[in-house]
Amino acid sequence: MKVLDKKIYLASKSPRRRELLRQVGVDFDLLMLRSDPARGADVTEDVRPGEPAHDYVVRVALEKGAFAWRVLQQRRQPLRPVLTADTTVTLDNEILGKPADPAEAAAMLERLSGRTHQVLTTVAVHFTDMAEHVTQVSNVRFAKLTPQAIRAYCATPEPYDKAGAYGIQGLAALFVEHIEGSHSGIMGLPLFETAALLRKAGVVI
Repeated sequence: MKVLDKKIYLASKSPRRRELLRQVGVDFDLLMLRSDPARGADVTEDVRPGEPAHDYVVRVALEKGAFAWRVLQQRRQPLRPVLTADTTVTLDNEILGKPADPAEAAAMLERLSGRTHQVLTTVAVHFTDMAEHVTQVSNVRFAKLTPQAIRAYCATPEPYDKAGAYGIQGLAALFVEHIEGSHSGIMGLPLFETAALLRKAGVVI
């Protein structure tokens, strides 16, 4: 089944992913998944014991996509491709998630200081009988960060909704000495890989 226009569903709360899709002219409607702690999340983002970072981002992106596709059918909404994604940061084979408070954010940034870490983003597209994904991996090297720079950054809102306690599209761009990979992937949606998946689903880009 092919779609004749660019319209898709984006099952993500990330404003960065919305901005990136708009950047390449993809029109979308939001398909929001529940994340209310009191009622429970529709798809948990908890890391399983011993789970490698690559397996983790693939699993979460695919679970989000499968759930969102079921929701779409249950609501009897027009069937269009559903795009989901998940991003994580890893250092020394350890996943660095979203920090809970300034102390945890500062600790993560201290670990990243002066070192190279990896950012993994898996993109998944569900549509009729299609459920495909791709994972993009980037290497990011941070400069040596001063305690003052870390404290100043942790005093902003930026670190607290992002894996690894930073966003490359914001103030933390000043920390980055070098990247090898995809800038948009580090932001949360590798556009080259995303476009290829959407074309396979019949979306005109």
